[in-house]
Amino acid sequence: MKITGIKVRQVEVPLIEPFRISLGVITHSRSAIVSVETDEGLVGYGEGAPAILITGESLSGTTDIIHAFENDLLGVDPTDLEKVYWIMDRAAAHAGSAKCAIDMACYDLLGKKAGLPVYKLLGGHQNHMDTDITVGIDEPAVMAAKAKKHVEAGFDTIKTKVGTTFAEDLARVKAIREAVGDDVKIRVDANQGWQPKEAVRLIERLNEYDIELVEQPVPYHDIAGLEYVTKHSIVPIMSDESCFNAKDALRLVERRAIDYLNIKLMKCGGIREALKINAICESAGIECMLGCMVEESNLGITAAASLGAATKNITRADLDATFTLTDLPFKGGMHIENTKSLVLPEEPGFGFIGFED
Repeated sequence: MKITGIKVRQVEVPLIEPFRISLGVITHSRSAIVSVETDEGLVGYGEGAPAILITGESLSGTTDIIHAFENDLLGVDPTDLEKVYWIMDRAAAHAGSAKCAIDMACYDLLGKKAGLPVYKLLGGHQNHMDTDITVGIDEPAVMAAKAKKHVEAGFDTIKTKVGTTFAEDLARVKAIREAVGDDVKIRVDANQGWQPKEAVRLIERLNEYDIELVEQPVPYHDIAGLEYVTKHSIVPIMSDESCFNAKDALRLVERRAIDYLNIKLMKCGGIREALKINAICESAGIECMLGCMVEESNLGITAAASLGAATKNITRADLDATFTLTDLPFKGGMHIENTKSLVLPEEPGFGFIGFED
């Protein structure tokens, strides 16, 4: 099998409502959806969803890089995943979302060629993954009402965004806990919004409302600060923006700077690198979560859920992007059962079909 062409289509879908985190406000899902065509007539689909607030990438830049990859990938067998990886690595530094789009499409083609769903190719631990759902930053009463609505719909884990002021963050978590009751898990994500000593004090107070974990409490570059928080916190600490690739994961694990790690395909460049990150963490006894960018559609979520379901060490999922979209641009892929369960297709590859139009 040889790659004969790579097509890119930019897709923009409005969110149901603006989504605020400590770094800014997101109003639309914007991604580059790729079609990797082959001489055997098989087509692999992938998605690059740049999140400028997290990775600094733009949609136009991601699209340009994908087009640049095409020049080097024509004639390459897309199932030679290692070769594809190194070709892209030499062609562009970083560029996680662009690399992810190609990587995802190649795994789709590998599954189609093998006649197996990708989750089986990756390990086949199970065929589904339960996700939490996230509440963006707002007034405490508004966030509490949204959380309660999600629980009434069937979710049992709420992830709440925080990261503004001590008093506001405490009020938000308090209101959510009172609204959802004692049996619902609450995850807190500061998106780098606190300083280390402040984080330790605030986490102790937040845990009066029984929180499961705290994600990325301090700025991404402050690994010493992250280590300080982890060592002084009674609540488990998870990294997100501090880990883009396997080298970052190794650094965090060596310092025991985290209790958990959040993997996002758009940060690390796809499944190939995500497998390395998970292997490093598993070797150190650190469980992982599969996360997503708000900008992703059902393509990216299907790929992430396939990895998460396939591997035992990925024990949590924050794969709720599709719940915030006004529409899904692509047919096929995972489907939702019992409100929160992402069930993977049994068709070869990711089970993608094509654009809605």
